[in-house]
Amino acid sequence: MNSLIIPVYKNAENIPSLLAALRILDTRIADLEVVFVVDGSPDDSVSLLNKLLPVAELRSQLLLLSRNFGSYPAIRAGLAAARGNLFAVMAADLQEPPELAITLFDALETEALDVVIATRESRADPLLSRLAANLFWKFYKKFVVPEIPIGGVDVFGCNRIFRDHLLQLEESHSSLVALLFWMGFRRKVVPYTRLARQHGKSAWTFKKKYIYFKDSIFSFTDMPIKVLARVGTLGILFSAVMALIVLLGKLTGWVSVPGYSATVLTIIFFGALNLLGLGIIGTYAWRTYENTKHRPSALVMSRVEFQPSKQNRQV
Repeated sequence: MNSLIIPVYKNAENIPSLLAALRILDTRIADLEVVFVVDGSPDDSVSLLNKLLPVAELRSQLLLLSRNFGSYPAIRAGLAAARGNLFAVMAADLQEPPELAITLFDALETEALDVVIATRESRADPLLSRLAANLFWKFYKKFVVPEIPIGGVDVFGCNRIFRDHLLQLEESHSSLVALLFWMGFRRKVVPYTRLARQHGKSAWTFKKKYIYFKDSIFSFTDMPIKVLARVGTLGILFSAVMALIVLLGKLTGWVSVPGYSATVLTIIFFGALNLLGLGIIGTYAWRTYENTKHRPSALVMSRVEFQPSKQNRQV
């Protein structure tokens, strides 16, 4: 069986088109199972799926999470519930072409691979969005995960061995993309063109991007601490030079009265630098504390199975 996992959040307008595309995929992918994971979506995604899946003639599961946990926890929940031997992840907004799932499954079936990662060769997003994404992935490749493709990663496919090992990694506030490369295994990267969004508005807000940026950085690199140490070292050297200048000025009579403004500005600068350092170190400490709680990444509130031309049942 081949399992296709689709996280759903604010995708009500895309669901009819999504199901139409999946019905076509079902004729081209042998023994397909689709696992929808509704990640606490506030729109009508749940009611639409409950209405349309019984007549969609698809083998599927519908998982409803107890609240919005995020894309990565939703994907984890879908992978855990899926019953296939091969797995692929697909976005519900159809910006990744549905045919990409066929490419992922074919590569896993015909080649000696454990994971196939799809990277964006080009994208039909707005200009500012493209510029921001390109800047982020270039930074991420240079400082965090050197193996990551320059176009970035959103979807992937894997076999059961890779899936099982991925689910064993229970760290909180992590980055799925970075984990795919950290795990290693036999890997292949396939390019695709990201399509323009046809319906609705993206829920990928600036706040979520910022949280993803922090998770990607703090979970996989000590670069902020290294930067802080270097800034601190430069600050010490700068202070030593300034102390020498002040001493020479005092001996030569050039400095007679200490400057109030310079003193205040120095205190403010190094006080802010100290707070920054405490914030960075505190972030790492907080993440360590979060991982000691061993809370599940997501809670599945309900799960319903749908079978083609058969009675559906709730689990």
